Formats: sequence, C-alpha cells, structure tokens
Amino acid sequence: MTDSNPKAYLGVGWAFPIKPVSGRLAFAFYEDDVERAVPIILMTEPGERQMLPDFGAGLRRFVFEPSTAATCRAIEQVVQQALTDWEPRINVESVTVAPDSTEQNLLLIDIDFVIRATNTSYNRVYPFYLQQTGQ
Repeated sequence: MTDSNPKAYLGVGWAFPIKPVSGRLAFAFYEDDVERAVPIILMTEPGERQMLPDFGAGLRRFVFEPSTAATCRAIEQVVQQALTDWEPRINVESVTVAPDSTEQNLLLIDIDFVIRATNTSYNRVYPFYLQQTGQ
C-alpha cells in the first residue's frame, strides 16, 4: 500500500468473524473493512473491550423493550451516535428503524452511509430482535 493509493486511508483488518482460511487469517480490504466494522460496532456492548470501554452501540439494553415508535427512535439515536463516534471513515446519512412486516419481534435497522475517502454510498439493513414476551 502506498500513500498515493486513495483507499489506503480505509485500511486493512481481520475479516469478521475471525477464522483461518487455508491456514492463514482472512483479511478485509478497504471498503470491505469499513462495511465489516459497522456490524461490529452495532453488536458490541460498552465495557466488552477492555482497552476501549466506551466502544459499541449498546443495543442489548433494548432487547426487552416493546416494539413501539419510541423504541425505534431511541435505537436510531443510539446507532447514529455510535457510528459517528466509532467509525470515522464514514458519514452517516440516515438511520431508520422500523418493525418488520412479518415478524412481530424483529426491528430492521436501515443505515445509509457514505465512505468519505471514495464518496461511495452504501445502504445496509441489520436485523435486531426484541425478546418475545408472553402472548
């Protein structure tokens, strides 16, 4: 990688989940590394990483919340803030959370972001399951 490579800023990291491929660790390069970082931020709870105790979105706090508009808005704010704080390679354009039309306890987290170094737009939808309560 040279300094003249515009994607060098995006970096290279271990592919997630971490597993050997042909006896070696798999790596994620550039945009793929950024894309893999987003769910890592969403899935990590603050306090899980000893050297970065504030890292992560902390979505587990919503697992027992009802599937309401208020819960969706709260998750939107938490995801927006976590991605803004922990992924400097992107600009978060929007975060929208909505209940799935077929699964009662499933919320869909729709994230639009732009990778700064390449000005490439991405849209990803991440499922988030609420704990089912008695019917």
